[in-house]
Amino acid sequence: MKASLSRGFTLIELVVVITILGILAAFAVPKFVALDSQARTATISGLAGSVKSAAALARGLAMATQSTASVTMEGSTVTLLNNYPDATATGIALAVNSNNGATGDFTFAAGTGTTTAATWQKNGAPTPASCAVSYTAAASGSTPTVTYTTTGC
Repeated sequence: MKASLSRGFTLIELVVVITILGILAAFAVPKFVALDSQARTATISGLAGSVKSAAALARGLAMATQSTASVTMEGSTVTLLNNYPDATATGIALAVNSNNGATGDFTFAAGTGTTTAATWQKNGAPTPASCAVSYTAAASGSTPTVTYTTTGC
C-alpha cells in the first residue's frame, strides 16, 4: 500500500482558526477606534505645554535683552505686552510657531490686547471649539493664562 500524503488543512481546522481570529478582532477593534480621540487629547495637552513654554521663553528673552516692546525668536519679531507675548498673530503665535492655518493641525484665531484670548482649535476634531487651547495675554503685574479643553476631542 501506498502512504497518502496530507496536503492543506481540514475544514474544521480552518473554521477554528477563523473563529479565534474573529474573537480577537472583536476585542481589538474597539481599542483602536478610541485611539484617535486619545491622540487628539494628547496633542492639545502638548500644545498647551508648548504655549506656556513659549511665553516663558519670550519673557526670559525680554528680561535678558531689557526689551519691553518686542523680542526676536527664531528670526521672527514677537510683540510683547507686559513682558509676555500678546495674544495676536505677531505675539504668541510667532512665539509658539504654530500659526499654520486651516490646512495644518490647528486653526489659530488671534485675540486682541488683554481682553480676548488667542485660540488654537484642533482640525479634524468632532467638536473643534471644545478641543482647543486658549492664551490670554498677561495683565499688568501678572502672568498669561493658558487653558485647554478636551471634551470635544
